[in-house]
Amino acid sequence: MELRHLKYFLAVADTHNFTQAAARCYVAQSALSQQIARLEKDVGAPLFHRTSRSVRLTAAGELLEPLARRILADVDNAQAALDALAGVRRGRLRLGLVQTMAVSLDMVEVAAEYRARHPGVDLRVSNAPSSLMAAAVLAGTLDVAVVSMAAREVPEGLDHRVLGSAPLVALVPREHALADREAIDLADLADSHPLIQFSRGSGLRRQVEAAFARAGVEAGQDFEVGQIHDMIRLAVRGVGVTVVPRSSVVGPGSLLGLDTAAELPHGARMLRLVDDQAVHHMSVVYDGTRLAPAGAAFLDVLDRHVTGRSA
Repeated sequence: MELRHLKYFLAVADTHNFTQAAARCYVAQSALSQQIARLEKDVGAPLFHRTSRSVRLTAAGELLEPLARRILADVDNAQAALDALAGVRRGRLRLGLVQTMAVSLDMVEVAAEYRARHPGVDLRVSNAPSSLMAAAVLAGTLDVAVVSMAAREVPEGLDHRVLGSAPLVALVPREHALADREAIDLADLADSHPLIQFSRGSGLRRQVEAAFARAGVEAGQDFEVGQIHDMIRLAVRGVGVTVVPRSSVVGPGSLLGLDTAAELPHGARMLRLVDDQAVHHMSVVYDGTRLAPAGAAFLDVLDRHVTGRSA
C-alpha cells in the first residue's frame, strides 16, 4: 500500500467520480483507475461500487476512508515537525532585547537555554529603544523583540505576549531630604537633585516622563544615560536621583544582584512611588504570519521561564 494510492482513493471518495478525481490528482484517468485497482488488490476487497451513473464506497471503502485520512494527516504532521526541526537546527534568530526588565525574568538564562537547545541557530542579539525594535519586527529586520510596552502600546500588525510588569521606584542618595520616607510623590522629587534619565525613545523614558506629567511637573533633563546599570550606579553614588523599575534594582535578574533594597551600596534608598500607574511593562512582540521555526522555538523557551517564574 502506497501513500499515493491512499490519496487517489480519497480523491474518488470525495468527488464520487473517477474523472474529477484524476483531475484533482493531476493524473490520467486510466492511471488513477489502475492505481485504485492495485490498492483494492492490496486490501483484498473492492473499495467502490461502480455504475454508469455513480461511484460509492463499499463496506471496505467506508472502513478504509477514516484510516486513510488519519494516515495522510499523520504523514503531513510528521513532515511539518521534521521541517521545523531542520529549520531550528539551521535557522537564524534576530532577537531584540530591552535593557530594563519589568519582571523577575533572567533573559541571560533564557538565551543560554535557547543556545544549548539549538546550537546550530545563528543567534544575533541587539538592543535599541523599544519603539525602534517593534518597528524592526514590523519591517522584518528583527524576528522577535522583548520590549518595554504594555499590550495597548504594541503596534498594529504585531502579535504579542505580555510578560509582566513592575512598579517604578525612585533611587536617591542617603543625604537626600526624602531618603527617610517609604513612598514619595514625584512632584516632591523634582528639582531636588539632578535627574538621571534613560535614552530618548525608550519605553522606560516614556513611562517616567508620563509619571512626572501625572504629578504635575516636568521631568528634568539633567543627565541622559544609555545604560540602566549606569543610571543606578550614578544614583547610589549621589550624582543624582533616578526612576527605574524595581526589578532592575532587586530580585532575580536584577542588575545589581541584590535580594533586598537594604543591600544598596553607599546607603542609598529605594522609595516607592504613590502613583499606582507608574508601572514598567514588558512584552514580547513578533509577526506570527512569518515567524520562522527558530523564532517559535525561542518563544517556547521564553514561555517555560515565564511559567516557571509564576509557578
